Amino acid sequence: MTSRWNEPITRRRLLSSAAAGAALLTPLRGLASPDLVRATRSARPLPATEFDAAVPTAWFDLAQRLIQNTPGYSPPVASRALGCLGVGLYESLVPGMPDHVSLAATLNGLEPLSRSGSGIAYHWPSVANAALAAMTRSLFPTAPNALRAEIDLLEARLRGDMPHGILLRSVDRGREVATAIDAWSRSDGGHEGYLRNFPMDYVPPSGAGLWVPTPPGFLRALQPYWGSNRCMALDHALACDPGPPPPFSTDQQSAFFAEALEVYETVNGLTPAQREIALFWSDDPGQTATPPGHSVSILGQVLRAQDRSLADAAVAYARVGIAVCDAFIACWRVKYIHNLERPISYIRSHVDPTWGNPLPLTTPPFPEYTSGHSIQSAAAAEVLRATLGETAFTDHTHDARGLAPRSFDSFSAFAEEAAISRLYGGIHYRSAIDRGLEQGRCVGEVVATLPMRR
Repeated sequence: MTSRWNEPITRRRLLSSAAAGAALLTPLRGLASPDLVRATRSARPLPATEFDAAVPTAWFDLAQRLIQNTPGYSPPVASRALGCLGVGLYESLVPGMPDHVSLAATLNGLEPLSRSGSGIAYHWPSVANAALAAMTRSLFPTAPNALRAEIDLLEARLRGDMPHGILLRSVDRGREVATAIDAWSRSDGGHEGYLRNFPMDYVPPSGAGLWVPTPPGFLRALQPYWGSNRCMALDHALACDPGPPPPFSTDQQSAFFAEALEVYETVNGLTPAQREIALFWSDDPGQTATPPGHSVSILGQVLRAQDRSLADAAVAYARVGIAVCDAFIACWRVKYIHNLERPISYIRSHVDPTWGNPLPLTTPPFPEYTSGHSIQSAAAAEVLRATLGETAFTDHTHDARGLAPRSFDSFSAFAEEAAISRLYGGIHYRSAIDRGLEQGRCVGEVVATLPMRR
């Protein structure tokens, strides 16, 4: 079930994102083409609210394919790329959204950006196209050649057909902002993270209940330093600290043993519905766009279903991008503070030494608490609700993989299902899920209250 935005038809509905230059300025309806050109000479430039969201949704669709098919784009690395793309899109269009303000000096370390974009005509879809093209190239420099060619093709396809001077000015604006966002991102601690997912200098602590590499690959710890990265909106990575996990214990009467037993019994007795949920939300790197890419996929589907404007998309992609970026930094900080062992390790040591997951899911190579799926889904849901309103929608993210779409009455409902999927998959204890949801809602609330409007 989908829900459409009940906005009256406006000029935006008549303008494609690559509209001709004559339509760049406010037209008088009903004029023939020569009259339209004459009429626009003295009219005001169109704001970003008067264009559709085709440009950003196309670029974020491509970003999802890049994440899936470019080596090294683990969920934390993917979340950072999406955050940078969202901020860059928004900042490039701020002058075309008169009721909005720049996030410079609000986001950590982001200096004031170019003052271009005001007072003369810009074609805002072309600004967005240039900004997103430049940022995509800088954020995915190791992408396969075929996908790098897609970047060039998409930029050319979405370039507006308009007077040469307006196009050049618009492209310059987009590229100028992209350069500034690239410079900002290089100092956050995550630059080129795709090259160092498994640093050799990290030695995990050892002891009872602490994380150890898990089967079948027994990989080293993934991104153990990611929690030290600079957040975008949070004051620091522990601003939404969920507190410690339940005390580790092997006592069969303890709360910890009970949580492990719940995982064991749930996975062994999965219903068909639970199995579907576990597989739908797995979002494994290399096979999908990872969990933050799934959140962005949901956003793109809702933007299209509700026929939202370019300005709406800029705000939404910025908020979701910032939310998932900070969610992974916050989550990874907590993970590597507590270094809690995974259910598969505990169950094999203290419940059933022969236990194996009957699902085609692999426990990821990093500590257990809190759940990354939970925190990022809750953070994204919180900002989606604040930005687009609580709405019913159907998620078609995995149609191409043969997984049936899933329908939800609200954004909160998708976050809760994504979170509990990790219990069904044997990946997380319930406390990591519940407290991860709390942590994610906290992150989302911070992002949703960033001062973006005048």
